[in-house]
Amino acid sequence: MKCLQAIQLLLAAAAPVRAAFSWQNVKIGGGGGFIPGIIFHPSAKGVAYARTDIGGLYRLSSDDSWTPVTDSLATNENWSTWGVDAVALDPADPNKVYAAVGMYTNSWDPNNGSIIRSSDQGATWASTRLPFKVGGNMPGRGLGERLAVDPKNPDILYFGARSGNGLWKSTDGGVTFTKVSSFTNAGTYIADPADTNGYNSDIMGLAFVTFDSTSELINGATSRIFVGTADNITASVYVSEDAGASWSAVPGQPAKYFPHKCRLQPAEKALYLTYSDGAGPFDGTSGGVYRYDLTNGTWKNITPVSGGDLYYGFGGLGLDMQKPGTLVVASLNSWWPDAQIFRSTDSGATWSPIWEWAGYPEMRMYYGITTPKAPWIDAGFISQDSKRLGWAIESLEIDPVDSDHWLYATGVTIFGGHDLTKWDTVHNVSIESLADGIEEFAVLGLASVPGGSELLAAVGDDNGFTFKTSDSLGTSPQAPWMTPTWATSTDVDYAGNKPGNVVRIGNSAGSPQVAVSSDGGASWSVHSGAGTAEYAGFVAYSADADTVLWSPGNSGVLRSRNQGTFTAVASLPSGAVIASDKRNNTVFYAGSGRNFYRSTDAGSTFTAVSGALGSATSVRDVVAHPVVAGEVLVSTNEGLFRSTNFGVSFTKINGLTETQHIAFGLGSSGWNIYALGVGAAGAKLYVSADTGASWTDIQGSQGFGTISSCRLVGSSNVAGQVYVGTNGRGVFYAKGTVSGQPGMTTTTSSSTSATSSTSSIKTTLATSSTSTKTTTSRWTTSTASTVWPAPTNTAESERWGQCGGIGWTGPTKCKSPWQCKPQNDWYHQCL
Repeated sequence: MKCLQAIQLLLAAAAPVRAAFSWQNVKIGGGGGFIPGIIFHPSAKGVAYARTDIGGLYRLSSDDSWTPVTDSLATNENWSTWGVDAVALDPADPNKVYAAVGMYTNSWDPNNGSIIRSSDQGATWASTRLPFKVGGNMPGRGLGERLAVDPKNPDILYFGARSGNGLWKSTDGGVTFTKVSSFTNAGTYIADPADTNGYNSDIMGLAFVTFDSTSELINGATSRIFVGTADNITASVYVSEDAGASWSAVPGQPAKYFPHKCRLQPAEKALYLTYSDGAGPFDGTSGGVYRYDLTNGTWKNITPVSGGDLYYGFGGLGLDMQKPGTLVVASLNSWWPDAQIFRSTDSGATWSPIWEWAGYPEMRMYYGITTPKAPWIDAGFISQDSKRLGWAIESLEIDPVDSDHWLYATGVTIFGGHDLTKWDTVHNVSIESLADGIEEFAVLGLASVPGGSELLAAVGDDNGFTFKTSDSLGTSPQAPWMTPTWATSTDVDYAGNKPGNVVRIGNSAGSPQVAVSSDGGASWSVHSGAGTAEYAGFVAYSADADTVLWSPGNSGVLRSRNQGTFTAVASLPSGAVIASDKRNNTVFYAGSGRNFYRSTDAGSTFTAVSGALGSATSVRDVVAHPVVAGEVLVSTNEGLFRSTNFGVSFTKINGLTETQHIAFGLGSSGWNIYALGVGAAGAKLYVSADTGASWTDIQGSQGFGTISSCRLVGSSNVAGQVYVGTNGRGVFYAKGTVSGQPGMTTTTSSSTSATSSTSSIKTTLATSSTSTKTTTSRWTTSTASTVWPAPTNTAESERWGQCGGIGWTGPTKCKSPWQCKPQNDWYHQCL
């Protein structure tokens, strides 16, 4: 009996511990990224889904909000399920939904794609792994839909694959798929055959599958099926008249352009198709709209404009199923002065635009546009840019059961409204941002300032956002970071002794990319010492806000004192991860490869600490303790290391390996350590309240995608609250309590003058300028590429060649005059 009890105790000790943390999104709101497709159920009111390229699938709710339904699938190992390349709904059962998931078809994604299926509107999923990859974030992701359910036989599905893999069919409701050997044209178009990384050199494949529900049955299946290929040649639309047994090119089809959307209007027995000379989502300078009469087999060019007015292709296409002959189409990319949307009530014979010139430069707008659910869209985009209506409009839909309800997706949000039929009368419709609940942000940096702003979030494409208090986390911000306004901010940090002082970094070459704030990120100004050549990377602010240390993405580490010109820090390697001590104004920390570095002269020079990190070969993150000078954590491929003497020596913290981003956070008694790494429950988010003596899984079933791309910070103001920034699902946060005996020194008063107890550093701590008991919490973010050892290849890439990214071991410099510019976490290109 005692032996049995001993075994039970051992098993209990080995089992992963799970704390009750309930995750929710910080509400940036309004979408945030490109949404390639919106899919309505053909007959069930209110059933619709929005697919994103890096943020998963969302289901529409009755109040116009959206609910994410694929979070649980996006584990560290299956992160690419947040790339959704196609969606299909069962016309006979509104509870059934199918999606083709996978992020990339090249080497950036190690996993093959899957067809996922749900019979409860996404509450639960089953999955079928495909023998090839799926590209939800690849070029041409707005084509479609590539996946379709037979309207007369729900057991039959077709999927049009990329990469030359052709057409696939399921006869058991998506459980298994086999290749359709009779369909031989797998698409031939390659955007850039010279591209060496596979992103633009892969075959784009098939574009859409559309069933003709008006056709007869053959052996229990719909007989007529149309399939589009991503080809800008005559043969880009194919048809089967015998339920997929044989295929042929549709006669008389347009002789050029890529087909983007193909929609059936059964009452008219007609197909409508949009075309562009680019595969999208961001290219295209010409195109057309066509109608194909199924009865007569004839084509008609119904393009709304011609001549000099035709300077864009067409993407989004919506049919009014309640009013046959009524449809809307959208320009795919009209970069100036704005997007254009056209509406026809006579099957495309005539068109009415949503705006027109009233004598250049005045525009006559037949709409009003507001963003009350996401005010930052108006403040940062609509009011700042001529493109009020958006760009990359690949999805434009009219609700099949409600002629007034329409939605269209852009590169930043979903717009739409509930009075579309006013276009017929007063010709003035109400457009609103209707993406509430969609959080498709790639988060690149996080900070929580003790006694200051609760959360600072640097994001891709939308710059960044400030949340002053924890109470504001559920309210969409009034504005993004502006003045300066950049497309992307890659990092943000604050001064430990002056919590109102904040610094951020931008990712746009050609203008200064460092901005500072003295009011906690409410307003900003350009750093006077920043040049125009450097951009991206990560930043560290000294405790007293007089020194900025910057590790750019395209050059070596730089330093500025008192707003002076940035100068090179010769003693640190390019790409080093950096951090500032949050109490001692003269101390900075850094890491690169297997080495840890420290500076005691305000970042002017750094010294490598020999043997500090044992056998570790890759420093991923460095974070200084919020309130104790000299205490620092380092995250490596071997796990965590801790120093309490300004980095002079380190002790290994056991329990986790392959740690990525780490953070301190205020705990119920003392300070917690949070870490993304591999522990008893696998690659997850863990917390320790006892300096690493024990670790608790607080992620549970919540998906964060790959942990190497996540950012992490604990709250410095709310005990037990922690934030995870994801690459595509915005910022999550949760609050809870974990057990453990605090093992770290804490303080409840402002910093006072003291000296280090080590003989190697004798420096006086700065006195805090505040009298509050809360002080600093800082972790230094790094880009995902720092997960890997720094490349040592000294060759130079040609123009258009790759020069960096996750896992890249080739050249990291470009031949003059080209510069290496990050396109995403995995691919940097010479441009």
